[in-house]
Amino acid sequence: MKAYRVHIRGWTASFRYPVFIAGFQPTLSVPPLSTIYGLISAAKGNLVTPADAAVGYVFSSSGKAVDLETIYELAEPLKAKSNVCRRVLLFEPSLHLYFDNHAIAKAFDKPHYPLLIGRSTELAMVEEIKEIELEQRTGVPLGGTIIPFPLDGIFGPLQALPTHFTDEIPRRAEGTRPYYMVESFIGYDKQPMPYDGEKGWGVWFHK
Repeated sequence: MKAYRVHIRGWTASFRYPVFIAGFQPTLSVPPLSTIYGLISAAKGNLVTPADAAVGYVFSSSGKAVDLETIYELAEPLKAKSNVCRRVLLFEPSLHLYFDNHAIAKAFDKPHYPLLIGRSTELAMVEEIKEIELEQRTGVPLGGTIIPFPLDGIFGPLQALPTHFTDEIPRRAEGTRPYYMVESFIGYDKQPMPYDGEKGWGVWFHK
């Protein structure tokens, strides 16, 4: 199948666990779908949801560390108290996005808004946009992504995650369901899967 691969890189990335609100802030090992659709929406300049575009992705980083961050706790009347929290960061994030829609991929050539891999300080840049051919193959490695639970042949930590957020105030999480967090590559041979021969990995498309 014909597809479009967009490669994005950054300096740091972090993906917040939904259950951690205050105190120590760990990071998910791979980005949730809501981060991916946030990136697509930033590139397009309008809200894009799973109903609008299918996407596959493979994420990696060169390592992780704990950083110290100053935060300000706001209270009524207008008062702010400073505090320090520990936050886990992923270094040198690399994200390969896959689309079957040329207009979506082309939007990354001149993004409407800044692209972020995680929080508002984690700017990212587009390294490459390329038209490629994905072949259907069994026995492919899958990793660096999330995959909907349950699926025979897939294993990993489970996490309930939304697919996207609404663009109203306050924003609402939509499509929350359990996903496997597949950080390392595992062999998958239960059904044919789109395969990127240049990268040597399979691509799970979220639709």
